Amino acid sequence: MKKVMTGVMIVAAVAMGGAGSVAAAQSPPEQGARQDCRTYSSTTECGKVQLNDKQRACVTSAVQLGMTERRAEVECVTFD
Repeated sequence: MKKVMTGVMIVAAVAMGGAGSVAAAQSPPEQGARQDCRTYSSTTECGKVQLNDKQRACVTSAVQLGMTERRAEVECVTFD
């Protein structure tokens, strides 16, 4: 539980401080193929992000604090 709270605190601090701003999505692996990619905190995720229970709890908490769900997914995977 302590690790989840630490992760949530990091995500909240990043969201409120503006660190880890949105970067342009990196080129998709297959040229010409469009993918749903996003990059936050130097981490790029494409498509549906697979989350474990701890990461889902982190996303829920971060969204309740005002972060977008898409960003929270990437941030919680990055700082897990």
